[in-house]
Parts: sequence; structure tokens; C-alpha cells
Amino acid sequence: MMAGTPELEAQIDQWRSYVQRRQAISTADVDEMEDHLREQVADLTATGLDDDEAFLVAVKRMGNLDEVSREFAREHSDRLWKQLVLVPDAGTTGRDGRSWRELAVVLALAVGAGVAVKVASELVGDETVLMRNVSLLVFPFLAGYFAWKRRLTWGVGAMLLVPFAVLAVVLNVYPFEADGATLLLAALHTPVVLWALVGIAYVGGRWRSDSGRMDFARFTGELAIYFTLLALGGGVLLGLTFGTLNLVGIDPEPFFEGWVLPFAVPGALVVAAWLVEAKQDVVENIAPVLTRVFTPLTIVMLLVLFVVLATAGSLIDTDRGLLILMDAILVLVLCLLLYSVSARDPLSPPHLFDALLLALVVAAFAVDAVALTAMLTRIAEFGFSPNKVAALGLNLLLLVHLVGSALLLIGFLRGRRPFAALGRWQTQFLPVYAVWAAVVVVAFPPVFGFV
Repeated sequence: MMAGTPELEAQIDQWRSYVQRRQAISTADVDEMEDHLREQVADLTATGLDDDEAFLVAVKRMGNLDEVSREFAREHSDRLWKQLVLVPDAGTTGRDGRSWRELAVVLALAVGAGVAVKVASELVGDETVLMRNVSLLVFPFLAGYFAWKRRLTWGVGAMLLVPFAVLAVVLNVYPFEADGATLLLAALHTPVVLWALVGIAYVGGRWRSDSGRMDFARFTGELAIYFTLLALGGGVLLGLTFGTLNLVGIDPEPFFEGWVLPFAVPGALVVAAWLVEAKQDVVENIAPVLTRVFTPLTIVMLLVLFVVLATAGSLIDTDRGLLILMDAILVLVLCLLLYSVSARDPLSPPHLFDALLLALVVAAFAVDAVALTAMLTRIAEFGFSPNKVAALGLNLLLLVHLVGSALLLIGFLRGRRPFAALGRWQTQFLPVYAVWAAVVVVAFPPVFGFV
């Protein structure tokens, strides 16, 4: 069937991405449903409707996706069960054989990441040097998994290698002062830049795709859940083993620090990424529940924080540690907002949770405004420093992001804007944070004399 306008194709692409997250619906099913959707749109546009109107009517006629998914689950319960199995049965071929091969690749990359960290720890005696390079040692293996999974072209691969190399040079060649602020800032912001590069590999080089960036945002949230679960489970096992060995007179601490941790943490990150890729539908049943639980709790926390800051007295005397903690909370709020948007059906009408999201954004804006005022007051009183400028830049970005989100949410709640516009705002603003992080890593050290 012929392609429609770019706007219609973007809407269909977003609809398809949403349908594909349904566990009971296979790719072939989605293809068939998309053909039916396009036929409906073509018939409706022939009657005089524009593309937007035709798309909305056609989607409505397709029926509720939850009901469609349940119907597929009833008709294909055997397929649904197979999708929940971690690794296919031995002796199967075709796609299942590729799953075994993927498992082998994942395990090889996980071990490779551990080996890289272990070798670096043996060769580098300075722990501070190792800590600022650890993300450079691990993230290439994660990006390598997606490069293999998405079959990236050599051109895209080379494009990713260049910034990796630049960051390695900056972190190890710049004449940082040992305890300087610019060194700490560079070490803290490097993972943000590297994660953006992993995102380019994740979307298969389609870094301009809004739906691809939203998929990566969703992946990031799910990865955090999986990695936390693996860390908790692994921590319990290690704790039990540690306690047992201590009881029999064996001190396992040197072995754990020298061998287990260098392999366990990097390897768990790669394995968690593979689990998200394989079983992301299972997490998506949990994640929306988590966002609905933590959104009202976060609103209460922000209101308490705002009252405390507003009644604390002079903003000049605000503790720097408190401002750092505020930034961490605002970033957490941003992640909660982003994941709530990514987990929501963009075609559903406004409901109560959307109003809660608006309350969350407004509360975060109020806290950010107080933080910005405190930072500007401190800069006016004590002058500029790398830490103050980095924090000021981050808070300005957060302010713009929150204001834009609030305006789009208000428009959606009033029926003047589609929810998809809020999703596009999130995905289009995300690269700005990566650019700012790159500026902090590359430009701040020479500007502030590497102190």
C-alpha cells in the first residue's frame, strides 16, 4: 500500500510501536493489523476526511488494544508461553537457534566487560584513575551488543567510536588537578554522554527518530528495574556465601573485591540489557504500576521539600549539599515523568493520572525555581566556579524541560493538544542533556584551568 504523508506515517509508526509491545501479538500480526489500518485510513480519506481525522477514526474502529491483546492471548496461549521462556528448547532451529547464538554473544560480552575492568584494575594502581575510566571500559561492550543486535553499518559504528575515543583522551590526557572540581565533573558527566552513544546503537543509528528515542527511554527505565533486581538477588547470594565462609574461618573479602565485583557489576549490566530486550513486555506490566504508585508519593516529597526550602531563611546560607540533593531529586522526577509518558497509551483520553503528572511537573518546577534562585544568589555572592556553573546549566535545562512539559500537559487536559506532542517534547529534549554533559566534560576543564 502506498505511503501517506510524513505526519500520517509518523502516527502509524507510533501506533505500531505501541502495538508491538503487546506480548501476545507477533510481528506478523502487527503487519496484518497495520495493513487493515491503512486500508481504513485510505477509505476514510476518500470520503473527504483529512489524514489526522481518518487515522483517529480508523484506530477507533480497530478496537481497544487491551481487548485485542487478550483475544490474541486466548487464541495463541502456546505462543505466549513460549515467549516467557528464557531460552528455547534444545534441538529447535530457525529463530530459536538465533536466540541461542544471541545468548552466547551476550555472555561473551558480559565476560569481556568484566575482563576489561579486571585488567584495568591490575594495570592501574590509582583508584581515582580507574573510577573515572570505568564507564569507558564497560559501555563499549553494551553498545557492541546493540551494534550486533541491530546490525549497524560500519559507518555508524565508526561514528560511535570517534566520541568514545575523544572522551578517553579527555579523561586521561587533560592535565587535571588531582582533587580538582573539573576532574570530578568530567567523571560524573562522561557516563551521560556514553549512555547517549549507547542509545544511538540501540535505535540502530536512527538517532533522529522520536519513536526510537522513546523506546530507548523506556528501555532505560526497564534496565534500571532489571539491574536493581539482579543486584539485590546477587547481593543476597554473595552475603550468604560471605557469611558461610567467615563461619568456617575463610576470609573471602580479597577474592570478592579482586574477582567477583569486577566481573559481577559490568556483566550484570550487559545481561540486564539482554533480559530487557528479550522480556520487556513482562516489565511493562510492572512499570506503569510503579509510576502510579510513586508519582503521588513524589509529589508529596516535592511539596515538603519546597516548604522546607521556602522557610529555611537566607538562600545564600543554603547548604551546597542540599542543592546537590535537590538536583538529584529533580533528575529522578524527570525520569519518572519520562517513563510515565513512555508507558501511556498516547491515544487514550485524559484521565486522573494525567492531572497527577501535571501536579508533579508543577511541584518540580517550584522546587527548581527555588534551587535556581539559591544558585544565582550564591554566584552573585561568591563568584563563579565549575561546580556552580555546571549545576546552574543543569537547572536551567530542567526548568525549560518542565515548563514545556507543563504547557503541553495543560493543552492535552484541555483537549487542545494530543498526548503525542508531550511524548515528542520529551524525546526531542533528551539530546540536549547529552550535549550539555559533553560540554562539561570537554570544555569546562580548559575554561576553568583544569582546577
